[in-house]
Amino acid sequence: RGYKYHQTTKQLQKLTDENACFVALDSSLCCNLFKADTCHKCQEGWEQNGTQCYYFSTDKLTWEQAREKCRRNGADLVKIESEDEQSFLMQKLRDKMLEDEDKFWIGLTDSVTEDTWLWTDGTPLNKSLTFWSSQGEPDNWKEEDADGEDCVRMGEKHKSGLKWWFDKSCKKPHKSIYSRSSR
Repeated sequence: RGYKYHQTTKQLQKLTDENACFVALDSSLCCNLFKADTCHKCQEGWEQNGTQCYYFSTDKLTWEQAREKCRRNGADLVKIESEDEQSFLMQKLRDKMLEDEDKFWIGLTDSVTEDTWLWTDGTPLNKSLTFWSSQGEPDNWKEEDADGEDCVRMGEKHKSGLKWWFDKSCKKPHKSIYSRSSR
């Protein structure tokens, strides 16, 4: 009986500690500390960061096609809301980019009004939190497409730092990053 009491007390203490962590701190930190079964999970093939799940699609599609495919999967093109999220995505992309032109669509566009960058959920880009490449981006270059460059791709295989965003013609096929909340 003593052993069973000890095991039950030990399990109760573990659950109490996990609960305190979830109440006081960020749940993703608690998940990492406790490997708790109560943590949000992503389905197979998706990668988790905090409470978000990400899917790195290798299908090369136009921006609109990529977005439609995201939506069919219960997601949308990624909305990058922090430096930590940008850093996480860059680390993942470094392994997934096989060549220099392996770029990934994100959910940012100025197709409604030039130079008014909006995420797919309609929120404006926070100008104090951008990761445009330092090579004069966005530049709305019109040499490849007279309509200019109204969608954003990220990725730069041989570049360090966080400045990985480039505007590009929405008609150019690229891979893409889907995002949705973990379940």
